[in-house]
Formats: sequence, structure tokens, C-alpha cells
Amino acid sequence: MRHRAVTAVLAAAALLLTAGCSSDDGGSPDTSGSASPSDTAARSSSPGPTAQETPPAKGSVKVVRTVATGLSTPWGLAPLPGGDLLVSSRDEATITRVDAKTGEKTELGEVPGVSPSGEGGLLGIALSPEYASDHMIYAYFTSASDNRVVRLIHDEEKPAGERLGAPDTVFRGIPKGVVHNGGRIAFGPDRMLYVGTGESGDTGLSQDKESLGGKILRLTPEGEPAPGNPFPDSPVYSYGHRNVQGLAWDGRQRLFASEFGQNTWDELNAIKPGDNYGWPEAEGRSGEGGFHDPIDQWSTDEASPSGIAHAEGSIWMAGLRGERLWRIPLKGTEASADPQAFLKGEFGRLRTVVPAGDDRLWLVTSNTDGRGDPQDGDDRILELRVS
Repeated sequence: MRHRAVTAVLAAAALLLTAGCSSDDGGSPDTSGSASPSDTAARSSSPGPTAQETPPAKGSVKVVRTVATGLSTPWGLAPLPGGDLLVSSRDEATITRVDAKTGEKTELGEVPGVSPSGEGGLLGIALSPEYASDHMIYAYFTSASDNRVVRLIHDEEKPAGERLGAPDTVFRGIPKGVVHNGGRIAFGPDRMLYVGTGESGDTGLSQDKESLGGKILRLTPEGEPAPGNPFPDSPVYSYGHRNVQGLAWDGRQRLFASEFGQNTWDELNAIKPGDNYGWPEAEGRSGEGGFHDPIDQWSTDEASPSGIAHAEGSIWMAGLRGERLWRIPLKGTEASADPQAFLKGEFGRLRTVVPAGDDRLWLVTSNTDGRGDPQDGDDRILELRVS
């Protein structure tokens, strides 16, 4: 299943990359039992005028329409090449196809081996970089013993409910807990698989480079440590994280990640390979040598950030406890102006945000996760126009 046959060209390209949580509510466990961008979505922020220029200090958000309603504990979102959407259910362990035009939902099937509990379950999903030919869906989930990444064949010719093949385990052994299970996965512009993990409530794991907890991992599609990683023969790409929840690249292939703080500061980070992001010695900006300070920070009641996306020169960050969508305009890997909050309290908890091409985003709510106040129609997927 795994192999190390990677071309020298790919390794060189990987070396050129400049890239780079509390529990959902600031540390308390979930009381109930997730969109990872696909490679296609990651490339939707391809270099262009807005990717190369500093965006305006002030932006805007318009809710264009409600795409789908009646989703149960949605977590991950992956746009299909034809425009439809795949969404994972954390607690039901299912993947559902959503017709992006009509909102019609078709269940592909249940992912075997998922053990939903607390913040764990079926979390992020992403499409293989070769999806057009291999039809593989990658998924991060909590099992009875660990958190792991699997891949499943999506067979559209089979009946609804039977369209997922048997899971092929790509990577295992990520620490699990009632809280801080990480879960966001995404294929980067380098076609490598990036995995955000949590320290599962054991703060000592984050600074331990031999542990998989509290890290961003970088893997080949087969689950091996990717060529060009900063530590020899290790999947670890960056460390000192508490609970990584969002991954996104800008038009120049720079990686950004959102992270839950504990009781003080949530973070948006620019990720550099091999850097230490401070937890548990630092939460938010510390100014201490050896720790990479965040681009920006928020109190946990304003953010508790989950998914992020890059569009129109800004990072867009979904807030769970904060119940708002943050816009962070960028100049390189620095904030070019103060963050702006949109949709405050309008749709409740916001879990996942994914590029939809040009100035559009997909936004997924999270009010059925045991911590929200579900309204009629929850949970839902929204289409946004942003600037």
C-alpha cells in the first residue's frame, strides 16, 4: 500500500514550498457523540490579480442562497469536479452527495470503523489528486483506538447507500481523545496530503516531535512521509499545535492553518516547515524566540475557529463558538488590515468553509453537533459571494 517511489522533481518542488485549538468552546468536552478542500478546491485560488495584490482593508459577504438543509453533524466538505458537493457526517459516519443546484441529497454510504464520541467521528474529507481516474475519497476519522486516514473508492454506478468501497487505511496511530482530535485534511498544490491533528487533551504531545498529536503532517497519497519534510523520515511538518482545524493555501502556495486556543487566544498561523507554534508554552503571541507567533489572534468566545479558505486575497475563517465568519486580508503572510466579522449570530455555529471558485465560498453550519441551538433546516450549506 505504501511506497517511497517519488520523483526527484517532486521532491525539489516540495522543498520550494514556503508553507505553513481549544475544544470547540474553549476547553469543555463535547456532549454529543467534517470541508476539507479537495485538490481542485485548493487550486481554485490560483495566482491571479487578487492573489498577487493586497486586498482592500474592508470586504463584504453576501449570502447568495441556501444550497442544502437538513444535514446531521456535517463536518468535512469536498467539491466534486462536476460541481456537486460531498459532505461528511461526524456522528452518523456517512458521506452524502449534495446536488449543488437543487440541494438534493444522496447518501453514498457509511464509512466502516468510525467510532463517534465527543469531538471525534468522521471528520475531514478530501478528493484524491487523481480523482478523475481513481475516484478515491480520503477521510479522517476516529476509530476505537486512534485517529486515522483512509481512502475509499466512490462508485457512482452503484445504488445509493452502496457507493463507497471498503476503506484502505493510509495512515494510522494519531492520538484520539474526547476532545482535540484535529481532523482537517487537504491535498496541497504539491499534491501531498496535509493532516491537521490535535493533542487529544495531552498537552505534552504537542512539543514531542516523535508524537503525531498536535501537529500538521505531510504525507504522500500512499501515507508515507512526504519528500522534503523538515525532519528525516518523519511525517511531521510543523509542531507545537493544540488542535488544528483549518488548512488553506493562497495563490502562491503558502499554507495557513487555524487553531483552537485554550481559554485565552485562538490563532490563525502561517505555516513554515519545521517551525514550533508554541503550545503548551505559548498561547497566542508570545514574542519568545523559538516560537512562531500567529498572524492574528482572537478570544475564544469570538472565534473557536474551524475551517478556513483563501479567496479574494483574504483568509476566511469559520467560527464555532464565535458564530461568525472572519475575513483576514493578507499581504504575504501578514495581516494587511484588521480582521472583519460577518454573519455574526445569523446562522449559528460555522464549521467549514471551502472555495467555490472566483469570489464564491461554500459555508457549512454546525448546530447539530451537541453544542448548538438547531433551528428549522439545520444544518445547512450556504453559498456566499465575498470581496
